Amino acid sequence: MSDEGALEGRDYVAALCVVVVWGTNFVAMKLGLREVTPFQLGAGRYLFALLPLLLFVRPPQLAPRWVVLYGLFQGVGQFGLLFLALREGMSASLAPVMLQMQVFFTALFAWLILKEPVGRRLQAAMGIAALGLACLCVDALGRGSQVTLAGFLLSIASAAMWAASNIVVRIAQRSTPRFDVLPFMVWSSMVPILPFILLSLAFDPPATRWDWRAVSGTAWGAMAYLGWFATILGYAMWTGLLKRHPANRVAPFSLAVPPVGIAAGMLALDETVTAWQWAGIVLVVASLALVMLKPRAGVAHR
Repeated sequence: MSDEGALEGRDYVAALCVVVVWGTNFVAMKLGLREVTPFQLGAGRYLFALLPLLLFVRPPQLAPRWVVLYGLFQGVGQFGLLFLALREGMSASLAPVMLQMQVFFTALFAWLILKEPVGRRLQAAMGIAALGLACLCVDALGRGSQVTLAGFLLSIASAAMWAASNIVVRIAQRSTPRFDVLPFMVWSSMVPILPFILLSLAFDPPATRWDWRAVSGTAWGAMAYLGWFATILGYAMWTGLLKRHPANRVAPFSLAVPPVGIAAGMLALDETVTAWQWAGIVLVVASLALVMLKPRAGVAHR
């Protein structure tokens, strides 16, 4: 009997592309931050993401407040804090692992705001993830680590902002009968640009303010990669997978993003992973697997 929701060859190719793009985009962030500030990188990312599609995609048919809130939480909050974390001492290898903590922040916020229950399986996974975070914190506090405590804490805050944007999407979907993801994503990309520019003018040193003449092709390429590939291509392909297949069959592919990110950071940036970091990574990924790799109904257990 055929499996109605089985993934086809094109789906596996799309999932592989998303995993590679999202896993390597942390290297692009690091390369971009060598020449521009976190706030400038944020503005550049969303300018590249916005300009091609704004001319072709109509505004989303929902209350503007959801577009604004999502743009602030996901754009300024998540990526602003992530770029700061990468500048302040978070490695490109460890960043994708830290960001996956959004799964547990989302569950916590959903419980507090939407009154969604937290099952025993999720509670156990959160406990394992907490042990992983403890290992990573011990590493950040130790000597000789490439990760600083500031980078560690900013990464956790970035994951929390990602989770907050997930809650905004859930509420927007509930209040909008015909919620369309693509217009929502495109038009919300307008929101972070002005705040990032204002933050740059307020906090960046005067010598670094928008002097694009000295920016190399590498930095421009990094911003284009973040905008066109990590944002537009990545989210479009991921959304397409979610539209064609149940979420419980698509979500496990995201478990491959941290290993790809670790490998990319080690190969492209010559980063090292300490024993404490490996312990934390294993625990965090195991906690995510516990949540995402649920037993499928109808499968016999031996």
